[in-house]
Amino acid sequence: MKQAIIDLGTNTFHLIIAEKTDSGYQTLFRESRPAKIGMGGINQGLITDEATERALVVLRYFRQILDQQGVDPAQVGAVGTSAIRVAGNQAAFIERIRRETAIVIRVISGEQEADYIYQGVRAAGALSEQTALVMDIGGGSVEFILGNQTRIFWKQSFEIGGQRLLERFMREDPISATSISRLHSFFREQLLPLANAIHQYEPVVLAGSSGSFDTLVDMWFMHERGHLPDPDEATFSLPVAEFYRSYQLLMNRNQDERMRLPGMIELRVDMIVVAVCLIDYVLRTYGIDRIVTSTYSLKEGVLASMEQPAR
Repeated sequence: MKQAIIDLGTNTFHLIIAEKTDSGYQTLFRESRPAKIGMGGINQGLITDEATERALVVLRYFRQILDQQGVDPAQVGAVGTSAIRVAGNQAAFIERIRRETAIVIRVISGEQEADYIYQGVRAAGALSEQTALVMDIGGGSVEFILGNQTRIFWKQSFEIGGQRLLERFMREDPISATSISRLHSFFREQLLPLANAIHQYEPVVLAGSSGSFDTLVDMWFMHERGHLPDPDEATFSLPVAEFYRSYQLLMNRNQDERMRLPGMIELRVDMIVVAVCLIDYVLRTYGIDRIVTSTYSLKEGVLASMEQPAR
């Protein structure tokens, strides 16, 4: 039986279609498209009319794919995250999507989102017996999970995602030193619960989930090897020195210049600036000197959770 998962992120909508086999799920189709439903309204707790129209364009396309692939409507799981979670007009948005696309959105809590992300990163093979700080930078929220390949020790979702940070802090392009300093002060204030958990569990590696981490890996491969990584590879060990090479490039360029960097994609050309500021803050503040990345994230975690009880 075919199963489809739609991850309705604040910046990007993702569709994965998989078929159950004896050894798990085999991926038949996957695609990500920008919807930017947080743009212009996320810090006001609103999905704007323009954002709703962008969402409908993507979801009508996904509906066509689902029909072409013969996916039973009962086997489509659409998961709403931060932008939908906090929107005052959430109910109206969900009803319009259902009416026009027959896609029924299930809004999940930040805690459930963190759990799915952990399961996705674990399914990719990015975790070991050592304690990792799993980090997923979305457009609306950022999830942090402390755990290893067998269990979660601590998890929390913070409403400090890339679109929120862009609209609040990135007033100049390239970003100014003053804005970076303001970002770091904001992180220090918002991430106090994370600082306490890190002191308790002492992670030795940062495990970055999808999104900006994928783009950083693409930039690394293009710089060192002249080609993008194998799309079938789910995990990578990103050298910290390579992260800081990309960090310097991104900090000192405007949008047009960033777009010309090998490995960059339009979808992430703006949000990656505030994302790498957050990654830099985490590495320096918590003394972590190893990075692994996972191309798997929430949608793969939802699939993985269908094979075993949620942790």
